[in-house]
Amino acid sequence: MKRILLFLATNIAIIVVLTVVVHLLGLDRYLYAQGGSVGGLLAFAAVMGFGGAFISLALSKWIAKRTMGVQVIEQPRNATESWLIETVRRQAQAAGIGMPEVGIFNSPEPNAFATGASRNKALVAVSSGLLQRMNRNEVEAVLGHEVSHVANGDMVTLTLIQGVVNTFVIFLARIIGNLVDRTVFRSEDGRGPAYFISVIVAEIVLGVLASIIVMWFSRQREFRADRGGAHLAGRENMIQALERLKAVHEPLPSQFAAFGIASGDGPSGIKRLFMSHPPLNERIAALRNAVA
Repeated sequence: MKRILLFLATNIAIIVVLTVVVHLLGLDRYLYAQGGSVGGLLAFAAVMGFGGAFISLALSKWIAKRTMGVQVIEQPRNATESWLIETVRRQAQAAGIGMPEVGIFNSPEPNAFATGASRNKALVAVSSGLLQRMNRNEVEAVLGHEVSHVANGDMVTLTLIQGVVNTFVIFLARIIGNLVDRTVFRSEDGRGPAYFISVIVAEIVLGVLASIIVMWFSRQREFRADRGGAHLAGRENMIQALERLKAVHEPLPSQFAAFGIASGDGPSGIKRLFMSHPPLNERIAALRNAVA
């Protein structure tokens, strides 16, 4: 859960910053002066949208380390750290990816996450609570789940989806800003002071609503990562790990929830649309029903 919400929050923040920079540089007004065509606006939105998504991707590992306080294992200090490094190394080789950085973050909740700009430059981090409250078979399954996220290229695919979503958010926000400025504030060209404020507000609101699409994608990828973890560490170990998470689960800080492995039974109704992970019961049932 942590990974996705951190990525989404970073992405929205970057889009807002880019919007401010574009406004200060006068690029919005320049585009309008050139005719303000729908095609031109859409192209402009695509450049900004995909640019914001890829900047978020490039910063994802650095932000995760700083925000979560991840201590990367440079040189193992004990048997547990040595085992973590060797387990991830073995799983990475089996999955056909480069060796990720491996780290530990201080948290009593049992959880883990993986992030990074590419399959060969990733970070896999586990919480201190995970190491304390799970046995090695269960931890190995959790590591397999995270390595599978990396091997499946989930962060890159997420970035492409986010780029498309950003494009339409930026496009629609400018249409809304123009309409608000013309109809409410009676601006002749729709580019008055209210336009800029309306665009910022619309980008934030539309960005949050558009996250439903990203969350749906995230939920589907969790099932695939569970199957990957089962392949790398054994299906029963993966099921056992999810059962243990269900028994001891405590929610991660919201800004990181989407990048971790754990998520409880979760809300229902509209709130379910904003869940980054399927309920653990569904994930366990999917593994039990999977063809061996």
